[in-house]
Amino acid sequence: MNTVTVRIRPEAEKFTAEEEAALRRAGSIIQSGGLVAFPTETVYGLGGDALNRESARKIYAAKGRPSDNPLIVHICRLEDLEKIACRIPEEAFRIAEAFWPGPLTMILHKTALVPPETTGGLDTVAVRFPSDRIAARLIRCSGGFVAAPSANRSGRPSPTCARYVLQDMDGRIDMMIDGGQVGIGLESTILDLTVSPPQILRPGYVTEEMLKKVLQEVDTDVTILGGGDGQAPRAPGMKYRHYAPAGDLTVVEGSPGTVLAYINGQTAAAKQAGERTGILCTVENLGSYRADVVKCVGSRWDDESIARHLFTVLREFDDEGVTKIYAEAFDTAGLGQAIMNRLLKAAGHHIVKV
Repeated sequence: MNTVTVRIRPEAEKFTAEEEAALRRAGSIIQSGGLVAFPTETVYGLGGDALNRESARKIYAAKGRPSDNPLIVHICRLEDLEKIACRIPEEAFRIAEAFWPGPLTMILHKTALVPPETTGGLDTVAVRFPSDRIAARLIRCSGGFVAAPSANRSGRPSPTCARYVLQDMDGRIDMMIDGGQVGIGLESTILDLTVSPPQILRPGYVTEEMLKKVLQEVDTDVTILGGGDGQAPRAPGMKYRHYAPAGDLTVVEGSPGTVLAYINGQTAAAKQAGERTGILCTVENLGSYRADVVKCVGSRWDDESIARHLFTVLREFDDEGVTKIYAEAFDTAGLGQAIMNRLLKAAGHHIVKV
């Protein structure tokens, strides 16, 4: 398969005639059962017709993704929610008013319109209304319901730019829409509204603190910073290893000085053993680490910068052939919870406390 790439300017107020034609073409591809990768405000998504069971199968095949791992259905109009979800609680509309369009996914009971292939066999559906203008227009051109997990091979770091989408998907999908670098860099928050109180199944940019300003009570799944419970996944990304670079990754937690000494010691030993070493750190310690490759994700006091750069840095370690990686741990308050959730999954929950 030849993957066609088109470039659409993310910053322009209006689409050019050529860009609009490309989006209509992409929509036609999805409506006819094909796959299109496209930018959202979180990460790049791999889009197919959410109401077409064969499209869902194609998404799983392109990603190498287990078929019991649910897909998120993306919409572009709030009124379309009731076509794919039923028994919608009042809290869902309050959440939608506060955070949609935006980086939040709701788990709701599904209607018969959504095939089980899209939902991983569950009787619930994950729904998101993205704010990215390219994503919104593509969804409308595609008929209004686009199933779109992250546009990477299963288990790899989610792509935040077109280059990494093509690294994984070139020749596997019909079209790639290059909309530049995404803004947030981590996938959406997932909130399960089929339980009471609602429960966060995956942390993201919309934090527990933000949700509690809208809802009286919100729970958080206990496995978010743990290794999983061995059960079937209730939402995308809950069960399987995700976000992993090719190199072996270890997260190190402790006081800054102790972490610095431990990582430098372990890195020196790994280099002597013939490993190509990498360190993922914040700018505060950037000049104190010694490795073949040292990557900075931003300031320890700027969670948004860390979130935006995390997946890109993990990909860059692969680009540079790093085989042994050590990463600083981060605070788990606010957006830090989502950052640590992704980092620990990338490390296969291999964390050392010093």
